[in-house]
Amino acid sequence: MKLSLKVWRQKNKEAEGQFKDYALSDISPDMSFLEMLDVLNEQLLAKGEDPVAFDHDCREGICGSCSMMINGKPHGPESMTTTCQLHMRKFKDGDNVVIEPWRASPFPVIRDLVVDRSAFDRIIQAGGFISVNTGNAQDGNTLPIPKPDADSAMDAAACIGCGACVAACKNASAMLFTAAKVSHLGYLPQGQPERQRRVLKMVEQMDGEGFGNCTNTNDCEAACPKGISVKNITRLNKDFLKATIFG
Repeated sequence: MKLSLKVWRQKNKEAEGQFKDYALSDISPDMSFLEMLDVLNEQLLAKGEDPVAFDHDCREGICGSCSMMINGKPHGPESMTTTCQLHMRKFKDGDNVVIEPWRASPFPVIRDLVVDRSAFDRIIQAGGFISVNTGNAQDGNTLPIPKPDADSAMDAAACIGCGACVAACKNASAMLFTAAKVSHLGYLPQGQPERQRRVLKMVEQMDGEGFGNCTNTNDCEAACPKGISVKNITRLNKDFLKATIFG
């Protein structure tokens, strides 16, 4: 398979980036997208050129590190799939492939396809946890939880924090990410004592990071590789309203 790549290259945060064209041949359709980029980097290194910088870790669709826009879509053309789990058989021989980083001001480009997503970390630090201040935490197995609540909590907890929801949203909203992190604790009895404080603090931090407002177009759900439902945003809004009135 032959491919024509147009890849965003940017040396650092301060540098002005630009697209550069690369041609690849003999790409196996069984390669993952990241393996294809590995081939490109091997060729660049052989020529004495800088390789393309991109994030990756587990390459198993678990960590969310492999975040990039592929032909204008977060993680590429296949739904419910991270970039590392996207295979080249989803492309055709001779295709043009445009690869760029997330485009959102709260996610500044560090180098090439790598962006700084520490804004998500700060949202979690603001309230995405359960405090145990004295004694031992009660054994979770001793707390009866209705199965629908347990299932909903697990569905929300599936969020890997990749940022695809932000990249897909025209306002660069982080509502789906924040809602997932608020909801998965809000469904559980362990999360109730800090429920109001949690939603207020996390929304405050989200707004302070410069993320935009929800567009209500559901592009975030469509782009999410884990299929996080926008119903969590509805739950976040309800919790936030209650906390604002009664908190």
